[in-house]
Amino acid sequence: MKYAPLLLLLTVAVLVALPWLVSGSMLNAAVQMLIAALFAMAFGLLCGQAGLLSFGHAAYFGVGAFAAVHAMNAFGGEGLLPTPLLPLVGGATGLVSGLLAGYFSTKRTGVYFAMITLALAELLHALAPHLKTVFGGEAGVSSFRMPAWGIGFGSLNDVYFLTLVWTLLCIGLLYLFSKTPLGRLALGLRENAHRLRFLGYNTHALGTLIFAVSAMFAGVAGALQSMNIEAANYVVLESHISTAVVLNSFIGGVRVFLGPAIGGAVMTFFGHVTSDLTRVWLLYQGIIFVLVMMFLPRGIVGELVERLRSPGSEGFAGTLGTTLMRLASLAVAAFGGVFLVEFLQRFLSAEYRAGVQEGIWPNITLFSHDWAPLSVLPWGFGFGLFGLGIALVVMVNRRVAARKEAQA
Repeated sequence: MKYAPLLLLLTVAVLVALPWLVSGSMLNAAVQMLIAALFAMAFGLLCGQAGLLSFGHAAYFGVGAFAAVHAMNAFGGEGLLPTPLLPLVGGATGLVSGLLAGYFSTKRTGVYFAMITLALAELLHALAPHLKTVFGGEAGVSSFRMPAWGIGFGSLNDVYFLTLVWTLLCIGLLYLFSKTPLGRLALGLRENAHRLRFLGYNTHALGTLIFAVSAMFAGVAGALQSMNIEAANYVVLESHISTAVVLNSFIGGVRVFLGPAIGGAVMTFFGHVTSDLTRVWLLYQGIIFVLVMMFLPRGIVGELVERLRSPGSEGFAGTLGTTLMRLASLAVAAFGGVFLVEFLQRFLSAEYRAGVQEGIWPNITLFSHDWAPLSVLPWGFGFGLFGLGIALVVMVNRRVAARKEAQA
């Protein structure tokens, strides 16, 4: 991993130049990707580093969002709290709420901890519509970004750079935190809390502090979200926000430092692209998560890092070639699977059924081609490609296994 610093600098350079490389729509997606990456990193600190799985992290994302909006209205982006510093309010609110919730949640571990975090988040979500002075009811709370420090903050570019600076700053702080004694103790909390307790450490206080720090960075992410859209609604407290950050973090690799960030950014981009192309994009996200958990339990980034660190007897070039062959085979299987899913979605849709008259089934247009639904051709094409891709994957795996046996 000696090229990691160079790769990191190249990534930052691309992010800085992004407004001049992509369209406005893609730049807006990039803002969402950065926010999702920071939120996933906050969750990764709690789950990946400390081993505490939270099902209710949307609560701290949400309170950070509302705190930032109220601060925007109270200070007007000037005086003691100019617009660029508004995420500090979200972070402070997340920290305080994390201390309170973490004190009760960390009294238990494992599934009981996860259920307590879920219950607290659902309690806040249920109360939010009734606390209209704080959460604004169904309309939510809105505001406007005001100029500060000579920057208007009225353009998408200004919002992007503000989000980028805060995201990079927070990720850097999270990295430094992981190197502190408290960050190192978090790893001990994950690996063997009983031994830490035997050595004299207060594991409850340690868990509460880690929980609060994680909630603080989640609050910063929520503040950036509300500043981006200039509003906050209690929708940000819903359980699907917590679910998304869990899925994204595990897809990326929750035990690799940048794994959650990459998973959050990639899956947000995936949703942005596929939501305009298909109605069942959430199904694809679920399928990706299931496949990653079954075959890449360390996450995509975790598996990639592990293979780069330990290429095995094949060497780096051999490992890269095998990986590319597997990816090509999986691409064939994925295309067949996507064809079948999209064909079935159209075939079973109410719009298509409404067009069926007197037993005549109209053709289904898919991938710029008309397919007869009662013909063998579309089903054979989809299942054939899917089966071919799986067969190629099996063949590559057998070749790798045979090569290892020959070298042994």
